Amino acid sequence: MNDRMPALYLGHGAPPLLDDPTWSGQLAAWAADLPRPRAVLIVSAHWESAPVSLSASRAPLVYDFGGFDPKYYRMTYETPDATWLAERVAAMMPASEPVHQHTERGLDHGAWVPLTIMYPEADVPVLQMSLPTHDPERLLALGARLRSLRDEGVLIIGSGFLTHGLPFLKEFRIDAAAPGWSSDFDAWAAEAMARGDVDALADFKHQAPGMPYAHPTVEHYSPLFVTLGAATDAAVPGEQRIDGFWMGLSKRSLQVA
Repeated sequence: MNDRMPALYLGHGAPPLLDDPTWSGQLAAWAADLPRPRAVLIVSAHWESAPVSLSASRAPLVYDFGGFDPKYYRMTYETPDATWLAERVAAMMPASEPVHQHTERGLDHGAWVPLTIMYPEADVPVLQMSLPTHDPERLLALGARLRSLRDEGVLIIGSGFLTHGLPFLKEFRIDAAAPGWSSDFDAWAAEAMARGDVDALADFKHQAPGMPYAHPTVEHYSPLFVTLGAATDAAVPGEQRIDGFWMGLSKRSLQVA
């Protein structure tokens, strides 16, 4: 593998993302621009568990959503065995932070929905890691531990949503206008990312406009810090590859070198 993989933070959307030609096209084009990964290590907002836990290879998908078309509950995404990556990740963690290897948990929709678009042939091994904390400093340190995997061809992805104030949405159309709290938080985050201002991004509860409506709970924002920690230098601004809104929520996504 001659190309060092980047690290990504992306919005994963709900299953209807799979039928949205605009956002699906953006994700597919982004994946096509990347070097071909040997494997994907993804941290999703939808698996909060400490200590760090790893998914089982080739286990059935987790359909952790409700109220959608039955077709989404029949979808599959069977990827190659990723046991070797699980062993590598476990070896990278300090003895004080043991890793739990699940034997039955598969990928949740924060992982399989975007990956179905990015790698539709399901021919890239995928390992999901749990989100063990919401402390930005600890997540930055976790990302830093994983950084060297990028030199082994592993694409590290933090999967969340830059704004996720679901309780405060009034319209549930894909093209719904962004509420002020969503657009204000998005603009603030875009500027902080453009400056490489990790401290400001970490202090979002005090500095960002639109709070707490943009993130009444923070699990969709937290994966950003795993991505930034995995960067060669988190203070060097990354490339904001996708912007705009989906159902009023910010789908802004970041690629770091």
